[in-house]
Amino acid sequence: MLPIYKWPSPQAEKRLKQNVVFQPELENKVAQILERVKKDGDKALLDYTELFDGCRTTLRVDPREIKAAYQNVSPDYLSYLRQALKNIRDYHLLQKPHDWFTQAETGSLVGQVYRPLERVGIYVPGGTASYPSTVLMTALPAHVAGVREIVMVTPPNQQGEIPAPTLVAAAEAGVTEIYRLGGAQAIAALAYGTATIRKVDKIVGPGNVFVAMAKKLVFGVVGIDSLAGPSEILIIGEGSVKPQYAAADLLSQAEHDIHARAILLTPNLAWAEAVKKHLLEQLPLLPRREIAQKALAAQGAIILTEDLETALALSNEIAPEHLELLLEEPWSYLAQVKHAGAIFMGPYTPEPVGDYWAGPNHVLPTGGTARYAGVLSVADFCKASSILNYSLAGLKKAVDPVSYLAAAEGLKAHGQALKIRIKEEKENG
Repeated sequence: MLPIYKWPSPQAEKRLKQNVVFQPELENKVAQILERVKKDGDKALLDYTELFDGCRTTLRVDPREIKAAYQNVSPDYLSYLRQALKNIRDYHLLQKPHDWFTQAETGSLVGQVYRPLERVGIYVPGGTASYPSTVLMTALPAHVAGVREIVMVTPPNQQGEIPAPTLVAAAEAGVTEIYRLGGAQAIAALAYGTATIRKVDKIVGPGNVFVAMAKKLVFGVVGIDSLAGPSEILIIGEGSVKPQYAAADLLSQAEHDIHARAILLTPNLAWAEAVKKHLLEQLPLLPRREIAQKALAAQGAIILTEDLETALALSNEIAPEHLELLLEEPWSYLAQVKHAGAIFMGPYTPEPVGDYWAGPNHVLPTGGTARYAGVLSVADFCKASSILNYSLAGLKKAVDPVSYLAAAEGLKAHGQALKIRIKEEKENG
């Protein structure tokens, strides 16, 4: 169920390099959905919701439904949600960019100012599970950035309902509009707009392959955070931490869905076998054990490396979404980590503490994209504008070099824009 392979071997290499590949037929299906929404608007959205989610319902969630949702969550849930919200908001407040300016001796000034996006869409997955944590992770950095309109889309159940915990999380996190809508059709609505849903400036949040493909196809019409794939965890350990911890952490990702990837790298065979033993003991206790078992059988593995350095080198090739340094002394190895979405340090930092509680965002690059992309942050909801304010003295110093460089590109009028000012100042000065 969870194979143990030695590195290097063809089996180990195959498991490490598995990636979700978009099929051409998927792109064609999603493109048809997008075009239908562009053409038929709300009618297409309602038709697709009935087809894919099994319900005929209204699109927008009424404020009365949100108020009623508070009666359907426990006091403990609300208390813990609010503390998690505080942790996440406090962390993201530290990321908030600040305007800055610098002045030259001539009095000329340059700088940069940040402005929030005006309207963003957040996609919150539904289907086999509900994710109020994703509501917090997508809405709160937008709220901290100063976004005024935060639009949430999430698939309804067959009764046309959104789970109460998700609605409460949205209300607490400052979401301004909520729509019962999922899949590629939700992305189309946010990108193109309909009579009911005004288009947004940017779409963020994870989803299934249809959602990811739709985001890919609308990129440029709107901003897109990333093309998120299935959840993944890579654990590196050498036997200094209890094996049941590693087993539990592998299962915490495998239970997401059958496409999740959970891999352990270790140079210690005895510890690897102990991890597998504990995993087999813990698996039957899980409500989602069938999903976890399928994920582990299809994408999971324990891979034996020559040493920790080899494991870290392999991790950098994979660039995992979640990396656990399950070591007693993880800080000794942190400098060797080049590519990872989030890094969990030591025996008492399991990945789920990052999903729900610690504060850092859990919307992370997947499928090896951590080589060039980072975690969702406040900066994703801001845009920077350059500020230039030149003095006459600064312009005089710039006129010759700018004119020369512009002429080298065949753009004489560029230089003339400076020269005419210097000439006028001389004549009238």
